[in-house]
Amino acid sequence: MPLLDWFGDEEIAQLFSERSMVGAWLAVERALAATQAELGVIPPEALAAIEAVAVPETIDLRQLRARTLVVGYPILPLLEQVGERSPTAARYVHWGATTQDIMDTGLALLGARALDRVDALAHALGEEIARKADGHRTTLMPGRTHAQPAVPITFGGKLAVFLAELGRHRERLRAARGRLAVVQLFGAAGTAAALGAQSRAVRHGVAERLGLGAVDVPWHVARDSLAETGLMLAATAGTCGRLAKEVIELSRPELGEVREEGGHLRGASSTMPQKANPIASEAVVGFSLLAAAQSGALLAALQGGHERAAGEWQAEWDSLPLVVAATAGALAASLKLIEGLRVFPERMRRNLGDEGGLLMAEAAMMALAGVVGRGEAHALIVEASSLVRSEEISLREALGRTLDTETLNALPSLTSLLDPDGYVGETDAIVTAALEGWTELTKTLAPQVERARP
Repeated sequence: MPLLDWFGDEEIAQLFSERSMVGAWLAVERALAATQAELGVIPPEALAAIEAVAVPETIDLRQLRARTLVVGYPILPLLEQVGERSPTAARYVHWGATTQDIMDTGLALLGARALDRVDALAHALGEEIARKADGHRTTLMPGRTHAQPAVPITFGGKLAVFLAELGRHRERLRAARGRLAVVQLFGAAGTAAALGAQSRAVRHGVAERLGLGAVDVPWHVARDSLAETGLMLAATAGTCGRLAKEVIELSRPELGEVREEGGHLRGASSTMPQKANPIASEAVVGFSLLAAAQSGALLAALQGGHERAAGEWQAEWDSLPLVVAATAGALAASLKLIEGLRVFPERMRRNLGDEGGLLMAEAAMMALAGVVGRGEAHALIVEASSLVRSEEISLREALGRTLDTETLNALPSLTSLLDPDGYVGETDAIVTAALEGWTELTKTLAPQVERARP
């Protein structure tokens, strides 16, 4: 997987590696044995034996893969290897549990850690966006709607929107983590019958040992928490993709308002030596598309039937790690992108004057509306705008030719009226609100993240 291998987040890659997943399954088996020994379900010597051999170092991964192809699932082959090392462990390990109990709880364990990593990356990206937003709160530039110049904005105001959006994603992911990071321990068909009379106590004890939540309703086929997590991750990656596409658009030579960090051969073409392609942005867009695609598989997996899915569950084995990895990659690459982003305020200001300064048409219309009414003002500015384009003159000159002397005299000075610096509305307050909201969110989430870590 070139995109994930070359541009992805190494910590997430390690977290969902084969050995890490096996380690998570064995951690669940050890926690189950420890809880059952404490409650008298299995003897203490069985716990000692299980804790000695149910560790990743004892597992032959090649043999595990070969046997999994025969069985169809990895847990029975895993237990075979554990049992070969200790007859006592073989007798008591996995007592009353089923394969999906172990794999789902292992996934919850790794998923919780993965979401903590995603949140750390989102926090770092948000901090950098916040710095840039504050530093460019007065950096004037054209705002664009439908890819066309609209009214003046500031670069800081543009970034403030991304910052607030990223904050909402962090809140959503925190809520999703609470529903994902729970123990699955209900046995064959969700009744917990094989776990015995103390099944609930066992489940809650395992949850406490693993640092996960405990629920009292099985979720073998109720996969909404995984689908929710996938959707929230994909949405976060989507915001990163939008940020990257913004950089791609604004760095086009005809706009030239920003550019990715430079460097010898950075973004080079093999055949066009003049090129400096927006490679970091392109990687982010790729990650966002990958995350969106994988979230669809998690939605499809909601259709598992009866008390155990027949194929839908297997799709999650790849889709959830992939959507996590793609989102982490998008966040990490976005952080590097924003850290190295070069901003060109002079070019932004120069672009405000494109098309004869038509960017100030709305300001002129609103001032004129106070004199002749909004509807007539709109019609007059449309006429003036047509003159600007057809005769390649300035908006100021077109207004002088469109409006009669009495109307012109009733307006403020055209110099001040058409000054972009005076027409940015609440932008400064918007930046301040986004920064304050981000700071408050960070204070709120920080202790939650610490408490949530298994």
